[in-house]
Amino acid sequence: MEREKLKEVELVLEKIRPALKEHHGNLKVVDIKEGEVYLQFEGGCTDCPIVDVSVKEVVDIALKGNLDWVKKVEISVPKHNLL
Repeated sequence: MEREKLKEVELVLEKIRPALKEHHGNLKVVDIKEGEVYLQFEGGCTDCPIVDVSVKEVVDIALKGNLDWVKKVEISVPKHNLL
């Protein structure tokens, strides 16, 4: 993962994180390669019913709108193991 691109992504995410933290959530950068940014929701975001649509859309727009090299944003939501 390129350090410079990671710094750029983190700067954009810092603008979004306060809203996520209000709901005890966060975003973690998993990887960045060839214009694709891979993120993972953490904390309260893993149980939120709107995270799949609303929050992912906001993150996608923020990253693509602020970083011209971002072509794709993938965000995973860890699933809880109920067993």
